[in-house]
Amino acid sequence: MRVVIQRVSSAAVTVAGNTTGRIGPGMLVLAGFEDGDTQDDIDWMVRKLVGLRIFSDAAGVMNRSVVEAGGEVLAVSQFTLYASVKKGNRPSWSRAARAEFSEPMFDKFVVALGAALGRPVPTGLFGADMQVSLVNDGPVTLAIDSKSPE
Repeated sequence: MRVVIQRVSSAAVTVAGNTTGRIGPGMLVLAGFEDGDTQDDIDWMVRKLVGLRIFSDAAGVMNRSVVEAGGEVLAVSQFTLYASVKKGNRPSWSRAARAEFSEPMFDKFVVALGAALGRPVPTGLFGADMQVSLVNDGPVTLAIDSKSPE
């Protein structure tokens, strides 16, 4: 499982002109899955996301988690996180899990993340052509892979 996290002042996702998710200050989480990902990957990622200290404390130091900062989380599925550009200029998506696997995994991720945060997590629409808008705060952007925890 891979995610790209952006600390945001606000973010929204729109599908066919309809907003499906919107948050104020918090994190935009773009999430992708590959075959072989398990509930353990989801659980590890959720613990990491809710514990990441990327929000400023009173002294301006990144020392608070999204929970401590009272922030929100918007989750958007994104298979392109598994793009390979090793050969040529056209990305290959062969490492990305097929929708039959990744959609239920994304749903489990959103439920687990909501449980850890104590509130529902707004999302985009799986497999749709989505427009994501955000105001990146910082900017702070992190990429995390459950198979390569660094």
